[in-house]
Amino acid sequence: MTTATTINDLPDAILSTIIGMVSGTRTRNSLSLACRKFRSTERATRTSLTLRGNARDLPDLPLCFAAVTHLDLSLLSPWGHSLLSPSAAANDTDPLLLAQRLRAAFPFVDSLIVYSRSPSTVQIVSHLWPGLRRVKLVRWHQRPQSPPGADFDPLFDQCHSLSELDLSEFYYWTEDLPPVLEAHPNVARSLTKLDLLTTSFTEGFRANEIKSIVTACPKLQHLLIACMFDPRYIGFVGEEALLSISANCPELKVVHLIDTSSLANARGDPNDDGFTSEDARIGRAALVDFFSGLPLLEDLALDVCKNVRDSGLALEVLGSKCPRLRALKLGQFHGICSAIGSELDGIALCSGLESLSIKNSADLTDMGLIEIARGCCKLAKFEVQGCKRITVKGLRTMACLLRKTLVDVGISCCKNLDAAASLRALEPIRDRIQRLHIDCVWEQEDEHARNFDLNQVNDQEDVNSEASVLNRNGEDADYMELNWAAEYEHRSSKKCKLGLDGDCSYMPPSNGYGYGNGNGFWCGESWERLHYLSLWIGVGELLTPLPTAGLDDCPNLEEIRIRVEGDCRGRQKPTQRDFGLSCLAGYPLLSKMKLDCGDTVGYALTAPPGQMDLSLWERFFLSGIESLSLSELDYWPPQDRDVNQRSLWLPAAGLLSECLTLRKLFIHGTAHEHFMMFLVRIPSLNCNLRDVQLREDYYPAPENEMSTEMRVDSCRRFEKALNRRPILD
Repeated sequence: MTTATTINDLPDAILSTIIGMVSGTRTRNSLSLACRKFRSTERATRTSLTLRGNARDLPDLPLCFAAVTHLDLSLLSPWGHSLLSPSAAANDTDPLLLAQRLRAAFPFVDSLIVYSRSPSTVQIVSHLWPGLRRVKLVRWHQRPQSPPGADFDPLFDQCHSLSELDLSEFYYWTEDLPPVLEAHPNVARSLTKLDLLTTSFTEGFRANEIKSIVTACPKLQHLLIACMFDPRYIGFVGEEALLSISANCPELKVVHLIDTSSLANARGDPNDDGFTSEDARIGRAALVDFFSGLPLLEDLALDVCKNVRDSGLALEVLGSKCPRLRALKLGQFHGICSAIGSELDGIALCSGLESLSIKNSADLTDMGLIEIARGCCKLAKFEVQGCKRITVKGLRTMACLLRKTLVDVGISCCKNLDAAASLRALEPIRDRIQRLHIDCVWEQEDEHARNFDLNQVNDQEDVNSEASVLNRNGEDADYMELNWAAEYEHRSSKKCKLGLDGDCSYMPPSNGYGYGNGNGFWCGESWERLHYLSLWIGVGELLTPLPTAGLDDCPNLEEIRIRVEGDCRGRQKPTQRDFGLSCLAGYPLLSKMKLDCGDTVGYALTAPPGQMDLSLWERFFLSGIESLSLSELDYWPPQDRDVNQRSLWLPAAGLLSECLTLRKLFIHGTAHEHFMMFLVRIPSLNCNLRDVQLREDYYPAPENEMSTEMRVDSCRRFEKALNRRPILD
């Protein structure tokens, strides 16, 4: 009798290759449960690992992950404490012995993420792994009183192979880095990636500091840096600094130069005309020279927060001098395309773009959107923010033209595009879009868009109006003709003429194109490919109109992010009982949520009579969350900036304890120990919760939280109680 051949009969080398190609963490964990052979093979082939749990338990580190090259130590609890410090380590364990234990468990680490609250942490990890090539440092606490550059000196002194340094979540002073680069010229010359988009900066790098950095690092390929473009400040970034970047680092492929005020991510005023009071000191000629000096550029972000006028010609040079450009983000650039006549100009000549983000372009119109869609026909991602002159018809026409490629769209802070209008504009790609961001603004401000009723459009009148618009503009109607049959599998001899002012939702009555309903309009009702949704909503507004606005049928939506922003102080109690999270129960596959109330400001404990404190606002925001089948939740509680406190309150703790399907819960703030114990009391037969983290990842993180769960002892007690419960799988 012959026995069936199974995967266990494969040679170890082939099985290792197969399992090594599996990247998903949960998939790999499930794979390791199949049998002992799979477990040993999976452990031996894992190259990336994130450690969680209490730093006191480092003596229990597993020794079976010897192949790990990327190690993340930034999430160890108690979160934010220095690695291997006496406060985090067990009382009877020498921190140096724990360090050697780390070295023995992970001997081949060349990529590391670590929370470095003090320079001693960098000194320890640099000594443990001198072969580090990629390092990311994290710190939200205030910079300790140490000499300039003390945080970086051990790293550059010990790790001579360092090629990538990420400081985007590390608080330091801008003057710390340039002297260290100059003191270690060999390491500086080997750097290829430098991420200095530090969100906690109040003022970014000045011009002379940028010159020092790019002079010391001529081999840079990725440069992301927070700048100060405001000409009212001494040392502001202007033309000279830009030209020094292109002159010293000609191999750059990714360049992000972002003003620090943009990093704050505050939503602008939709009624703003789009122009700032000051112009950036960056002219068209300097931009042309800057672009001409970077022929290998693939990804560019310039968000200067000050007016850059008449930029169209410079963007034409960008398209011709940087043929590899695939991603572009512009902030406060005006005149990006003139949209006059049928000839393409400005940004529309960057024909290789696959991702485009336009922010605060005051003169961008519907005609400009159409021209961009005609010229940038490969766009897969498009974001527009703070452009008050674009309307439903322009964006709808753009979506129609880019139907074959566009799958990721973001629409924010545009006066004429509230939630319903944005969703109506995206109807041509409803069945194709995968990622979406809109603002939950329910009141329509644009009179023309409010009166626009798709069901009342007369087919023949629409076609005639399109032709008349073309004739008024003196353009050749045939130039705008789209051969839809060439775009779809079902061929047809008819063509749809798409006018500059026409409604591109119109299609010929024939159903020969594969998606018409026979009446001349789009027939897709379901957002069938949408798997990620991002929403902005003002404080006090309700989420409940979302399904009726057009997002009622999202069968494959898996992840949602909701950002609530505004000042609660002075507001009375909302008329409705809850925010409306229960309306999301209509999305059957929704399992991951990020609920960000971190920019919601209120009173922690000192609300005046008649006003709500933050605990009542938390009840308002979280009511109904128990009706969702979430497996992962990231929650940013509201904050009281007067006392620098972002904390979980009693109502929120009670509501979160009713989420029986949660596996992971990350609270980006603090919480009292007895509030956290609510989570432990979830019935063990229903509870899947196994990973709970408290993170004070906002600047400045509180230094001495003596009454919250961030204390070492209380954190340890909670984790022990959590781990004592039986885990179902």
